[in-house]
Amino acid sequence: MSAGITMIRRTGSSPKFRARMAGGFYLLTIVTAMFAISVLGRLVVDNDGSATATNILAHESLFRLGFAGFLIGTSCYIAVTALLYELLSPVNRSASLLAAFFSLVGCTLWIFGCVFYLAVLVVLGDSQYLRIFKAEQLQVMVLVFLELNGLAFSVGMILFGFYCLLIGYLIFKSKFLPRILGVLVALAGLGHLIGTFTNLLFPVFAPHLRPYINLPGVVGEVSLMLWLLVMGVNDARWKEQASAAGINSP
Repeated sequence: MSAGITMIRRTGSSPKFRARMAGGFYLLTIVTAMFAISVLGRLVVDNDGSATATNILAHESLFRLGFAGFLIGTSCYIAVTALLYELLSPVNRSASLLAAFFSLVGCTLWIFGCVFYLAVLVVLGDSQYLRIFKAEQLQVMVLVFLELNGLAFSVGMILFGFYCLLIGYLIFKSKFLPRILGVLVALAGLGHLIGTFTNLLFPVFAPHLRPYINLPGVVGEVSLMLWLLVMGVNDARWKEQASAAGINSP
């Protein structure tokens, strides 16, 4: 019986198992984020506070689900960050720590941005103190809060772009993951950076570039998620590189 428990512990702490856990959390991140984006995209009408407020009030439960989707997705990505930090530390501990820092700060900004979704619900609520404002003023406030959420998300995406560049470099230098994955993830990071900076600095051109810039991100992140989930990492090569770096393997 003790031998069986030992085997379970070894399996549960193996690099391949942790890689598959990272892939699972990555999948949850993508699914919940896509759900939240699709839900909020249906309710929010650009530059139209009246229509946006009407949609949110008519589908408040759906709006709250979208808010929850972003929170769950971001929380799952924090788990991905922690697991990838452990997996990639044998390649370069300092670079892996720096990458984790970029990701965690970006996730913090995304969570902070979600507070503005709650602010929208407060503004559209039936509190007595809000009656001093006209309906048009409240609708403008809704757009302002949604714009602030978008800015927080954009700054977070800049940090996420640097994270992907570092993760791509670490994967490329690793001996336990395919180098092509590193290239794809680095290109995803470059796409995120170009797309976000274009959206912030040259918003007129952003819609025309978005389909081409988003493609590397989708390919790189989905490829990494699927590889981690299905294949994991090469345990023997991970332990070899960890031993060379002076890291105790499980």
